Amino acid sequence: MEEKKVRSKGLLKRFLPYYKKYKWILLFDLFCAALTTVCELVLPMIVRDITDRATNDLASLTVAVIARCAVFYIILRIIDTAANYYMATVGHIMGTKMETDMRHDLFSHLQKLSFSYYDSAKVGTLMSRMTSDLFDVTEFSHHCPEELFIAGIKIVCSFIILCTMNVPLTLIIFAAVPPMVFVLMIFNKKMKAGFRESRVQVGELNSQVEDSLLGIRVVKSFAMEDHEQRRFDKGNEKFLKIKSKVYHIMGGFQSCTRLFDGVMYILVVAVGAVFLKNGGITAADYVAYLMFVTTLMTSIRRIVEFAEQFQRGMTGIERFSEIMDVEPDVKNLPDAKELPKGDGGIEFKDVTFNYGDKGENVLNGLCLKIAPGENVALVGPSGGGKTTLCSLIPRFYDVTEGSILIDGCDIKSVTLKSLRDRIGTVAQDVYLFSGSVKENIAYGKPGAGDQEIIEAAKLAGAHEFIEGLPNGYDTYVGERGVKLSGGQKQRISIARVFLKDPDILILDEATSALDNESELLIQRSLEKLAKGRTTLTIAHRLTTIKNADRILVLTDRGIEESGTHSELIIKGGMYAELYKLYSAE
Repeated sequence: MEEKKVRSKGLLKRFLPYYKKYKWILLFDLFCAALTTVCELVLPMIVRDITDRATNDLASLTVAVIARCAVFYIILRIIDTAANYYMATVGHIMGTKMETDMRHDLFSHLQKLSFSYYDSAKVGTLMSRMTSDLFDVTEFSHHCPEELFIAGIKIVCSFIILCTMNVPLTLIIFAAVPPMVFVLMIFNKKMKAGFRESRVQVGELNSQVEDSLLGIRVVKSFAMEDHEQRRFDKGNEKFLKIKSKVYHIMGGFQSCTRLFDGVMYILVVAVGAVFLKNGGITAADYVAYLMFVTTLMTSIRRIVEFAEQFQRGMTGIERFSEIMDVEPDVKNLPDAKELPKGDGGIEFKDVTFNYGDKGENVLNGLCLKIAPGENVALVGPSGGGKTTLCSLIPRFYDVTEGSILIDGCDIKSVTLKSLRDRIGTVAQDVYLFSGSVKENIAYGKPGAGDQEIIEAAKLAGAHEFIEGLPNGYDTYVGERGVKLSGGQKQRISIARVFLKDPDILILDEATSALDNESELLIQRSLEKLAKGRTTLTIAHRLTTIKNADRILVLTDRGIEESGTHSELIIKGGMYAELYKLYSAE
């Protein structure tokens, strides 16, 4: 229990700085909350005064006195209305602004996390944490200080006022509060665990839906709609069970509250009647007691009702903090500098790398020098480390041992942005963003003019087909470029790199998924793109790398062979065998 308290305190400590920007709004919101409590505390006192006059000095209960009480209460109600309006509007807007700030920080942090994090993370789960979880935090951020502040004022003021009437009766009534709080805390603990479990399952559902809908073409081509429906129903049923369990806990929570509610009222009615009979309190005090207990129970009931929202909010903060606490594996060093402009020479010095979870090294003590402007091709069996080697250059992953130098600078000593600005990548799996053709090409150089975009498209051999699209460069490409063919998407991605104009180019099986005609067109564009740049090409189609300055055969044992196409064919080693097999195919 103590561990949980510390955990909750830690979460709140993590969350409180988000109030800093809005502290004056919060303070005025709490001031308005205090004003709204005045009416509820004053009304029993007005009724007590009227009852006292009616029972002890009826002549003093004049129309003027009644009118003054009524006008005074109406003025308080007008103030209450204005204060409540502020709380309901500006207070909620404050919560929404805090949600926006948190979502900004969360998205910014996700952008910083390394590839290794996304290798195991589910996008649907992350989306759930950025949307529904943070919406619950909004409600929590607004209502939590309000409800606690209002309840605190009401409970303390009620206790003080009631003590002035009859101390023993007040102590008897408030003696019922600690057992009530203890029982409700037990339910609260169970509710928090239940809400967390439901949040996790919502994330799993989102991830499953995203996976199924993004792969809808595969689903339909294999006629697996029923299978996907069964998978979804299984997750949906699990969510139903979790929610049902949570509602059982909530039911017990609210039922216990009603039970304590009744106990409090009967204490006032029964014990208060005994004091009234013995002259311990007056009839006016007895009526005031009943009204104050109603106010007190209303406050406790509001806290009880808020407890669900509180637990949802705490769960949201916890899930937010879990991501924010993940440290990126790859990040700028404190003294990182800009990578100076150079020729693009690359050197691997005794580089060893493993992904951590597998335990075995993908690269072992690799040494390699690539001269500025050299075109180097990487071939070899799958799992030999070709893609890994290329992923280490832009620091998508950090080397386990050794170092990588660009133009003599250790890439760990320079900023990630300046490093990656110097590198362009064309991969087999092209990703186009939902938007227009122009927007996707301009991704290579934000703020580029139309003429620059068109020139890049021409260099990539894409201008002609783009002009033939319904809206030319403004044509919407669809989700992940679904409205375009594989060759068209690849040429747009090449135009994007042309626009970026990097010193170093990485081509990761850029033509392996294309038909022969598209491959020929793309290959010409890539040759044009590679001209004058340091280029690393990963290829399974060996005919595309015959003109490379150097071909490296990379296996799990390291670089087995190195040389030009002609040299390696004459050598008759592994490359010659691979080329022979490819030619036979």
